Amino acid sequence: MALRRSLARFQRKDSAGRWPISDSAGIPPRGWRGWPDGKRFALVLTHDVEGNEGLAKCSALMQLEKRLGFRSSFNFVPEGSYRVSRALLNEFVENGFEVGVHDLHHNGKLYRSKVRFDAAVPRINEYLHEWNAVGFRSGFMHRNLEWLHALDIEYDMSTFDTDPFEPQPDGVNTIFPFLISNGSSKTYAEMPYTLPQDSTLFLLLKEKSIAIWKRKLDWIAERGGMALLNVHPDYISFNGTCRNEFPAAMYEEFLAYVRNRYNDSVCYMLPRDVAAFVRAQSQARVPLAKCGNGYDSFKARA
Repeated sequence: MALRRSLARFQRKDSAGRWPISDSAGIPPRGWRGWPDGKRFALVLTHDVEGNEGLAKCSALMQLEKRLGFRSSFNFVPEGSYRVSRALLNEFVENGFEVGVHDLHHNGKLYRSKVRFDAAVPRINEYLHEWNAVGFRSGFMHRNLEWLHALDIEYDMSTFDTDPFEPQPDGVNTIFPFLISNGSSKTYAEMPYTLPQDSTLFLLLKEKSIAIWKRKLDWIAERGGMALLNVHPDYISFNGTCRNEFPAAMYEEFLAYVRNRYNDSVCYMLPRDVAAFVRAQSQARVPLAKCGNGYDSFKARA
């Protein structure tokens, strides 16, 4: 981590004009018709659970969000260092949260070769079906968007608009979700994270406030984009101990900022709802306009 922090200082300086904001990423895609209910922008909350410590803090994080009126998506590693129980998965769904698949082993090897990836596909699809999940995010934000057509998904979240600190630092340079087609009938929505990850801000860059989150959120709101945040339960401290962690109060402060500043103009959505909305727009269908706290889904209709 010390070496990464040293490198990050140079990366941050070199990327000053394109991180945390890349102005060109704020241009709406062709045909974009805005968010449901005429809302100004969308907020999507996601969490990647990487290890046993993160798994142990999932319920506390869920309760924090419920208390403030939010819902989110929790992405679990199927065959990592922990096993997620059916009871826990049911608890999330019953409380209006979403569950997604986070890689297979989270060891950075998924995309090392097409052969390795193809061998993992049946297992990943098995977990998608078993968990009734429709979304995927790979470990370390590794990606090959063409290969992902082999997965039975409605959306992927392994990209970002701009982030020079990632192993694959090339971003998609947009704060809007978009569809990726294989040229036939197979299509999925790509949903880049557009707010810096908690691990980047608080562990790597050692930020002491949520100023960057607020600045980027305000910029996204001005341009009518999608504010998608990835927060790891593994790195949140609920007991005041903050070694390689950040206080849960900082995440709570961010949620309060969204509510207090934008509550009437933000569309709270789960990832699967964003994917359905983007697909409906592409098919020139009119979606039922539903914005809430992420609990209420909307369905597309002709």
